[in-house]
Amino acid sequence: MSTGQEHAGAGAEGTGPAAPALEDARDFAGIPDDTERLWTPHRMAYIGGENKPKDPHDGQQCPFCVASGKQDEEALIVHRGESAYVILNLYPYNAGHLLICPYRHVSDYTDLDREELLEVAELSRTAMQVIREVSRPAGFNLGMNQGEIAGAGIAAHLHQHVVPRWQGDANFLPIIGRTKAVPILLADTRALYADAWP
Repeated sequence: MSTGQEHAGAGAEGTGPAAPALEDARDFAGIPDDTERLWTPHRMAYIGGENKPKDPHDGQQCPFCVASGKQDEEALIVHRGESAYVILNLYPYNAGHLLICPYRHVSDYTDLDREELLEVAELSRTAMQVIREVSRPAGFNLGMNQGEIAGAGIAAHLHQHVVPRWQGDANFLPIIGRTKAVPILLADTRALYADAWP
């Protein structure tokens, strides 16, 4: 008669099946290997609000204010202008998703001064040109979500989205699995776009 203890995976001294060793996906996200894993744990941080500031009006907590004070490689900044900068989205809708942010902690588009307004527009245009040169998308989504009710993740600091689009990039994964496959590491994308920036 079988007790189940002789099966592969039985625990030591007949205590039953050993618990499988679980890998924490956060330890592997974005690390290339030869296993062809699809890791998207970064989405859980976004969904859970892990990196959102407790006080959205405090520039010391704002991720866009903090990022502008870091080294470009660390913060994933592609280009720095006079009054605005270009940064990769940590939680991209698609590969190559860029954000254009004014340095000033301002939430509303109508509150931008003339220099900020012109530079956000110019950087958005240049971002499209760079993405076209490097990534060859078929189109773009451009936009700003003004206020939390409109979908702004960080509503207190205005940011323009520049999202490259390809034929078939909206497949079953986001709909069924609430997962987006991003085929290139953020650091690699940053380097490619920074090198191609005029």
